[in-house]
Amino acid sequence: MGGKRLLRLVYTERVGGSSPSPTTGRSIRFLGLAFALALCALLLPTGVLADAGSMTFRVEPLQTGGCGARCPNVIVADGVIEVDTPQAFVEFLRSDSTDPKLRRFVFFNSRGGNVDASIVFGHILRELKVTGVVGRVEGGTVYVGKCLSACVYAMMGTVRRVAPPGSEVALHRMSTVVTESGDWSGPTRVTRSVADAPMVAVLKRYARRMGVSPALVAAAESLPPDTLHVLTREEMRRWSFATGQL
Repeated sequence: MGGKRLLRLVYTERVGGSSPSPTTGRSIRFLGLAFALALCALLLPTGVLADAGSMTFRVEPLQTGGCGARCPNVIVADGVIEVDTPQAFVEFLRSDSTDPKLRRFVFFNSRGGNVDASIVFGHILRELKVTGVVGRVEGGTVYVGKCLSACVYAMMGTVRRVAPPGSEVALHRMSTVVTESGDWSGPTRVTRSVADAPMVAVLKRYARRMGVSPALVAAAESLPPDTLHVLTREEMRRWSFATGQL
């Protein structure tokens, strides 16, 4: 099959804890999950990367299990999480809220982005009881994806988190990079600062509230600033982050 692997995904586990207080005054709802997803025989080729630009949202059909005209639609979130991403997601839902096939599934494919925005995004996802999957959907086919760095904190907010085999979830230490240009004869200076203890404490409380072990945050903040650590299946299980099956 030209390097493509045949996978069977079935519902087995719910990951996630309490429901935090709403972070937005708007009341937005997905249509109910009347359609029981039978995610089987999905093709997930390797090597699909997130777009380099800001995160965009689109609706894609999920064609699986011979569902035909009853196939549901899901949301694909692709790109970098920016400061305005949570509001962009809210506006996106407003425009597609009348879709009778739209289900509470968001497929993440992201290199990361802004941590504060990712936390806000995560609260919105929890309020809406969204299931998060690391991957992307194109033409009804599910492909592997990546959820790196700050994307992990956005996905924490989903009530059920799935990282199918082949998809990658990776931790990265929070840091801020400032570039200062010198004069015409001087070099450009780049300085990097890591998160302070209060911010790390905020992330740990957020993780605990979302049903994820704060040890995941501690592991991320123990990494060298330029290092990505891809989570193993055992780490995702131990820290209650994700399962490999829906």
